[in-house]
Amino acid sequence: MVDRHATPDTGAPYDADAQIHLGVFYPGVGPQTVWEDPNAADHASADTFVEVATTLERGLFDAFFLGDGQRVRENRGDILSTDVAGRPDAITQLSALIAATDKIGLVATQNTTYSLPTDLVRRLASLDILSDGRAGWNIVTTDNAWTGENFRHGGWLEHERRYERATQLVDFAKEYWSAWGNADVANDGEAESWLSAARSRIVERDTDLLRARALPTVPSSRQGRPVLFQAGDSTGGRELAARHADVVFSANAEFDAAVTYARDLRTRLAAYGRTPDSLRILPGVTLVLGDTEAEAEEKGRWLHANTYNPQRSLAFLEHYWGKDLSAYDPDGPLPDIEPVEDELDPSRGTLAIASRTGKLEQIEQWRLLSQDKGLSIRELVLEVAPSPKYHTGTASSIADRWADLVRHRVVDGFNINPYHLLDSVNDLVDKLVPALQDRGVYRTEYTTTTLREHLALPPL
Repeated sequence: MVDRHATPDTGAPYDADAQIHLGVFYPGVGPQTVWEDPNAADHASADTFVEVATTLERGLFDAFFLGDGQRVRENRGDILSTDVAGRPDAITQLSALIAATDKIGLVATQNTTYSLPTDLVRRLASLDILSDGRAGWNIVTTDNAWTGENFRHGGWLEHERRYERATQLVDFAKEYWSAWGNADVANDGEAESWLSAARSRIVERDTDLLRARALPTVPSSRQGRPVLFQAGDSTGGRELAARHADVVFSANAEFDAAVTYARDLRTRLAAYGRTPDSLRILPGVTLVLGDTEAEAEEKGRWLHANTYNPQRSLAFLEHYWGKDLSAYDPDGPLPDIEPVEDELDPSRGTLAIASRTGKLEQIEQWRLLSQDKGLSIRELVLEVAPSPKYHTGTASSIADRWADLVRHRVVDGFNINPYHLLDSVNDLVDKLVPALQDRGVYRTEYTTTTLREHLALPPL
């Protein structure tokens, strides 16, 4: 266990003047957001996202992130209608926010597994130049066969090779974006040509995983290229982050785990000749604020209960049973029918949690647990299903904890998942931000204009 009274070895020195970096990540799919609350905003409306982005800009946030799903979630071959099912393409949606905002970074989640490389990097470059250097790319992979079917691939890419293709695609993207810069474009009518022919060169790759050939069509933005974000908890993800990412997400938001993660990642950075300051670590968290600790804890209990409401609880078990369980009472005992014998196929995009045992053994363990504790279907699901790790507390207590983490360089900030639109977003801006400012760890105004500058990343 890390000694909290000593400065932990994180690969970066303690910094009493450190500033916290904040983003808000809004996922494209999943049960993380309580969309069915009657007071929640419309999750598919452009007006909602304009209000979210402008509110966050009022709160001086570094960035607004949009998740993306290239296929809606499914349950036994049908649409999983209890979750937010998806929304417009993230780049398209963020392009609409350019005109409504001036400073905040705009980050699009885009998939490296099925996207066409040239099309993807061109659209990301377009978002960057049109936003005047405020764009970012959240790099994700998938081996889901259900997603691949939308691209006539199926589960074509072996699980362990996802990051291999992602690395090749990011290499290609960075070369594409650097093929010519603003200095190579004529800025007055006296120039002999609009673009220097020496810089107009073809970028190409030809491997078993990536085949692309392109002549770049847009100049660089003022920040050089989109800022690269990567969720890096797995070994492959950490290596991709250490090699290419400017910002990395993780699930390690608590002090001890965050120290271990930071040390590991910064060791990997050194292997690629990079310094600790070349990468920002922003754990993903769901933040629940209350005016008192008791109120925050009560909100957390409400959120946990709604993450797996009665309908979601039945859908969760249906993945395991492989059968329609809608006739069962979520507040009654577990189904008394036997499940189908087929094992879970993770490539089908199920929401089931991974088990080290077989599916039938897992179900038997749940039956024993349910009998031992007298749990209903919903109570069991709430106990065993994956759920976000909440940071709960008052704005003051959260600000104290986060300031300590950032000054010790355990993390550089947080990427926050709002569980309720727009209430939880307003809480961040109206309650948390002033508390962080009071502690001197958060900006009181924007002093920079590009996303790279907001994050205090070194220039390219």
